[in-house]
Amino acid sequence: MKKKWLATLGLVSLLSGAFFTGCSTSDETNGEKLKDEPVEITLAGWGASPEESELLKEVLADFEAKHPNIKVKHEVIADQYMDVIKTRLIGGEGPDVFYLDAFEAPALIETGVLEPLDKYVTEDFDVEDFEKPLLEAFQKDGKTYGFPKDYSTLALFYNKKMLEEAGVDIPKTWDELIEVSKKLTKDSDVYGFGVAPELARLYFIAESTGGKVVKDNKANFASPEVVSALQPIIDQHLKDKTSARPQDVGANWGGEMFGQGKAAMVIEGNWAIPYLENTFPNLEYGTAEVPTINGKKGTMAFTVAYVMNAASEKKEAAWELISYLTGKEGMEKWTSKGFALPTRKSVAEKLGYDKDELRAALVAGAPYATVWSNGTNLPIIVNNFNNQFISAFLGEQSLEDALKSAQEQANKEINN
Repeated sequence: MKKKWLATLGLVSLLSGAFFTGCSTSDETNGEKLKDEPVEITLAGWGASPEESELLKEVLADFEAKHPNIKVKHEVIADQYMDVIKTRLIGGEGPDVFYLDAFEAPALIETGVLEPLDKYVTEDFDVEDFEKPLLEAFQKDGKTYGFPKDYSTLALFYNKKMLEEAGVDIPKTWDELIEVSKKLTKDSDVYGFGVAPELARLYFIAESTGGKVVKDNKANFASPEVVSALQPIIDQHLKDKTSARPQDVGANWGGEMFGQGKAAMVIEGNWAIPYLENTFPNLEYGTAEVPTINGKKGTMAFTVAYVMNAASEKKEAAWELISYLTGKEGMEKWTSKGFALPTRKSVAEKLGYDKDELRAALVAGAPYATVWSNGTNLPIIVNNFNNQFISAFLGEQSLEDALKSAQEQANKEINN
């Protein structure tokens, strides 16, 4: 989440130039080339676990078996993924198909380097099958620039033994979570709640009382509505002393804190499930939907799409790959091991994730989730929010002062 954003006006111009330069080959020519000659297309993405890499290798092999005239060259960009992608796009050497995080999507769509995919879609592709908020993250002005390959929402992870020993029920509301945390906290050995004090995790909470974190593509998180919505996060840590960050107990992230028994409850994503199974196999835990705030359900969603380079000279083949990977068959295999959740509702149902003991709460959150994406300036906004919010979380200044300072700085950078 802490990525440096380099999409300046100059970059937009360069990317747009690369786009127009690379559009000389017609779709008709691409189509004939696809039918008559072997075609090699490039798929670029970031690194993954060995298990995920092997699974993707199998999915791509299946695709090639069904499309014998298309070969896929898979490139893994291990570091500075978006910087590398942008540099290659500028230089006219961008991959035909590549991963795009929803967080990065608005700014890249703005440059014109992404191919709108609507004209390639056939009726049997079933666009309506995608979870709506996840698909909308890659749409603008009625056009679709990517189809989400997988996602995760956030859910409440709770230690069954700790809740049972404390004689408390799984909290259904945020007020209940605050009260339950008091009974679960044991001095500094165990905290009732493990919290991640960053905007990526707090965005939906910040907007739970009607405020807007981003307004007109500028920071708006110093508004009274947002401040009041986030104040309970500060109070639970400083006043109740029933919540802590992972680093406060020597852990690197919430899943580790939870697995070590340093927090009775955390809010994490699907990625925590395989981690806990492998690292803490004896841990007895459950998941539930994130407690409601003011009677409303809320959670975050993090998603990644396959997108097409508008300058690709192999668009028809590129679409064949995208449509297979995000189609029902390809997506089913890709998400079959549970490393990520399928963005298609039918695939989630077929794999049983909507009824899975641990994943059902995550799937249930998809229709109402707030996707981690909002406008071209969100990277600037989040950096300034996080820098100042943590000082309020640690008691160095009031939340109101911290967010006011962060908002002023963010909008100054945006205006410049």
